[in-house]
Amino acid sequence: MSNPAASETSAAHALLLVRTVEVPDPGALLDLLPPGPESLAWVHGQDGIVGWGRAAGLEVSGRWRFDEARRWWEQTVEHAVVRDEIGRPGSGLVAFGSFDFAADGSGALHVPAVVVGRRDGVCWLSVIGPTITAVPELAPAEPPHAPQGTDLQDGPVDAEQWMAVVAEAIARIGADRLDKVVLARERLARFERPLDVRWPLRRLAREYPACWTFHVDGFFGSTPEMLVRLERGLVTSRVLAGTIRRTGDDAHDAALAGSLARSSKDLEEHEYAVRSVTDALAPHCTAMSVPDAPFVLHLPNVMHLATDVTGVVRSHTSALTLAAALHPSAAVGGTPTPDAVRLIAEIERLDRGRYAGPVGWIGAGGDGEWGIGLRSAEITDDGLTARLFAGCGIVADSVPADELAESDAKFVPVRDALS
Repeated sequence: MSNPAASETSAAHALLLVRTVEVPDPGALLDLLPPGPESLAWVHGQDGIVGWGRAAGLEVSGRWRFDEARRWWEQTVEHAVVRDEIGRPGSGLVAFGSFDFAADGSGALHVPAVVVGRRDGVCWLSVIGPTITAVPELAPAEPPHAPQGTDLQDGPVDAEQWMAVVAEAIARIGADRLDKVVLARERLARFERPLDVRWPLRRLAREYPACWTFHVDGFFGSTPEMLVRLERGLVTSRVLAGTIRRTGDDAHDAALAGSLARSSKDLEEHEYAVRSVTDALAPHCTAMSVPDAPFVLHLPNVMHLATDVTGVVRSHTSALTLAAALHPSAAVGGTPTPDAVRLIAEIERLDRGRYAGPVGWIGAGGDGEWGIGLRSAEITDDGLTARLFAGCGIVADSVPADELAESDAKFVPVRDALS
């Protein structure tokens, strides 16, 4: 069944020519991005891809948005002539994308006119369009300007009100036989002049190199959670659930990591999230591997319980299909997920937009990487406001004040990047 709300932002499957060549190391990928809303980024440490310009695109909305996006991408690939001298993930024809959290929300795929990538010391440049005249020279773009007059404010629900929402969720968990509900919180950053998103992107990539720093369609952040990576038939999904704030004292943080690894509340929350991922991936895999226990992922501001679920996918399965199957996981919705998502819509009092939705990229062969849009913000169309988001998993023995403190810690990456 197709979605009548889907609309292409380019000519209907016009022929695209793609040429990818190896280039000398251009330096930091994010430094190449020109100013403007069409900049695209997916960077992890020194590796990743960035893009700009527009060769083709699709906007979708509603229940069938993932199916529409997948079909459009398959047809776009069929109508492309690709000359790829690199043959690495992210080279050749690629599209960046992001999707709302809500099932009836929107989504988009963007095929840039220029893509620059690096992986394992190999750098490349792709040019994409109806015609290709010359491969452009690469040079750092003009530096971004710092945010001006940043004013951080509460969103529609302030801290006291949000703790009351958490308390209501705890009561409903006991009454409605829910195991876990993930509640999000919003803060607003206002600026004196439109935000140059390249500034926070550079800050995030520098401070959080172990995360995936992204920007698609005004949605940016640095997520620690890989929803799904598909590469040559192998799939990986990183599950994060269970969090503790770091103090900056190494000895104390080591002790906190040990307590996190033993916490029955956090281990229970983590188990729910892992189970939801394995259940969603199982129909698409011929074999799967799930570690017996999580490890503690250390980030500059927090530590998480983490599990990497891996598997071998069935043929003709794409990263976008897997992202659709996995979203929303218990890590961002709750358990049982359908019931938890309904409760979120009832009590959260927040339009999440693309927060906690899939964000990433897909290649011509169906491989790709899709993260969960966490540690993130959405920029308004005028560029004068950014909506910052953070979320916490609520279980029966959660304490509202503790959840508020955890959400404050999760605001830190984007908050500091805007200073």
